[in-house]
Amino acid sequence: MPTSVAEPLLDVGRLESGYGKIRVLHGVDLKISAGEVVALLGPNGAGKTTLLRALSGLLPVNSGGVSFAGRDITNATPRETARHGLVHVIEGHRVFTQLSVTDNLLLAAYDLPRGERIARLEQALSFFPEIAEKRNERGGALSGGQQQMLTVAQGLVRRPRLLMLDEPSAGLSPVLVDRVLDVIARLRSQGTAVLLVEQLLEKALRIADRVYALAQGHIVLEATTSEADLPQRLERAYLGEDSAAPVDLAEGRH
Repeated sequence: MPTSVAEPLLDVGRLESGYGKIRVLHGVDLKISAGEVVALLGPNGAGKTTLLRALSGLLPVNSGGVSFAGRDITNATPRETARHGLVHVIEGHRVFTQLSVTDNLLLAAYDLPRGERIARLEQALSFFPEIAEKRNERGGALSGGQQQMLTVAQGLVRRPRLLMLDEPSAGLSPVLVDRVLDVIARLRSQGTAVLLVEQLLEKALRIADRVYALAQGHIVLEATTSEADLPQRLERAYLGEDSAAPVDLAEGRH
């Protein structure tokens, strides 16, 4: 199992971020190694989406720092973070319904040479045979589950070193959820790291190597998923009762 002890791919230190004057994240520390799947769990409003947005440049980092592959990317733009290999698949992202599946994927790789874009498109489609068969159909003709697969494939076109997935199972049937989890397993086997925000606790713990729990903007638990009592510890952490999380949850607001 990968570890995040030495030279992590992603190293987040004392990160604070939010929306305008509203501070959501309070000194978040997080590390991810190459080829590691890490689940970011927590109740609604804990700050999970805010953290992913701050890491990918969609929100400003007010304090603390973000290092990726040894490079300081604190407050880099979304385009810069993607070029460095940190790719964020945003929750609820919608495909371009009037464009074909192929054009949706080519657009995700707009800044690459044409030949490179085609090669990456084919590689991304290899993960999702369901939409590969519909490559010439408009995005709007896909089912909701297929559109969700297409959004993940758009992220894969960037050939990320770290893929951040925000609620990829939202709105999917159990069969399609398992398909997305299979893709995550394949990515890990190829050396791609994944940071997964997921509400389906059992499935997230099954695929992940490690887990961070976030509550009211604080990391309240870090553990390996092999720990037998992890579900119970997560429940206690959400309530601010876990002994491994000596933080004042009353400070948070989101």
